[in-house]
Amino acid sequence: MESLLAYVARKERERLRVRRVDADVHPELAQKFEVEEIPALLLVVDRKVTDRLDGRANLPQIEELLEPYLPEVAAV
Repeated sequence: MESLLAYVARKERERLRVRRVDADVHPELAQKFEVEEIPALLLVVDRKVTDRLDGRANLPQIEELLEPYLPEVAAV
């Protein structure tokens, strides 16, 4: 899933920031965001979990999760 997220981060760099957190290194964050399954993809807006995918996900699932939250990019 890491390579998929790297792809999404490059593709959507104008509309999205992707951060990877190792739950073993930062268990306090895993607890704060109620991560019970790894991997987990959390969509955080204003420091609150807005949506999530627990377990492995494919690219269509990730894009479907993100699309409602991504702002439109103005054409240049």
